[in-house]
Amino acid sequence: MAIVARHKKLAFVGVLTGSQSGSTSLVYHRIHKFTSFTHNKNAQEYARQYVDEPFQETDVVGYAPSYDYGFDKYTGDPVQGEIIKITDGERIGDDAVLSIIVVDTEGDGTHVAYKRDYSVISGAEGDNINIYTYSGTMKARGAAVKGTAATSDDWETITFTEDT
Repeated sequence: MAIVARHKKLAFVGVLTGSQSGSTSLVYHRIHKFTSFTHNKNAQEYARQYVDEPFQETDVVGYAPSYDYGFDKYTGDPVQGEIIKITDGERIGDDAVLSIIVVDTEGDGTHVAYKRDYSVISGAEGDNINIYTYSGTMKARGAAVKGTAATSDDWETITFTEDT
C-alpha cells in the first residue's frame, strides 16, 4: 500500500483546435498552473425520521458534482484561454460549457478516466496583488462517462476511449 500523490490524478479540458485545412477537432489539453482544482461530490440526501424510531435515516439519492478552481494567468495556455473567454465574455448557456476528463495515471497502466461536461460558473478574478488570477466553480452538466485515456506526448494531451 502506498500513498498517491495529487499530481498523479490529471485533468484535461476539451479545446476546439483548428487545422490548416479549416477543419476543427476537440483536443483534450492538460490543465497547467492551477492553484486549486477540488472535486466536490455534493451528495443529495433524503432524510426522514419514522415515528417508531428514535433516530433519523438518511439515503443518498443523487449527486451534483462540481470542481472549485483557481489559477494564475499564463499566456498561451489553451485551457486557461477557454476559461478566460467564458469569464471575460460573460458567456452563458452552451457557450459556458467545457468537457473535462479526469485521468488516474497511477496504477497498473490502464489509466481509468471519467469524462463529463461542466458549466463554468465564473467567480473572482484579479484578487492577487502580484499575479493576475481567476477562480470559480465548474458544475456538472450531464452524466459521467467512464473510459480509458492514452497519451503520446507525456500527458500533455490525451485521447479518450469510452467503455462499452
